[in-house]
Amino acid sequence: MRSKTHLLALNGVIAAAYAALTLVASAMNLAYGPVQFRFSEALTVLPFLFPGTWPGLFVGCLVANLLSPYGPLDIVIGSLATFLAALLTQKTNHPWLAPLPPVLCNMVLVGGMLAWYEVGFSAQFLPLFAVNALWVGIGEAVVCYVLGILLIRAVPKVSYLRQFVPEARRGLRPSRVA
Repeated sequence: MRSKTHLLALNGVIAAAYAALTLVASAMNLAYGPVQFRFSEALTVLPFLFPGTWPGLFVGCLVANLLSPYGPLDIVIGSLATFLAALLTQKTNHPWLAPLPPVLCNMVLVGGMLAWYEVGFSAQFLPLFAVNALWVGIGEAVVCYVLGILLIRAVPKVSYLRQFVPEARRGLRPSRVA
């Protein structure tokens, strides 16, 4: 069982890790724009293992987006995408579904934000939205389904962390997840 203090500390660590990993991806030109591979987005599966960690993901994304070239638009929309994804991930009941909310939320919200930033709500918005959503979705799917699933499998094997993962989420086989 975890305490409120432990959850607060865990959220702080997650926020710092998310922001730091985004800065690493930014240095490699992978964090912002239609083609992005934010390593930090793999952390969005953590609410599957640790319910109540959505605030850490939201704050980490908010801090990371303060450096976004898209300014206040990305600070609000990008952070909202991570917030919604984390809340939905927390409600999933299967390890292979945990990465899906981050992929879908970012496709729609970040894809739309990028299209609006480039052309506003003009006639080119819908085609550009489709292209941006596709590219954002591909990058998000690669990160969340590769690195995120690795996290879902590895974290319960760490003896200290295992005690904080709900019993139903500790098993690696889908049949053991409630």
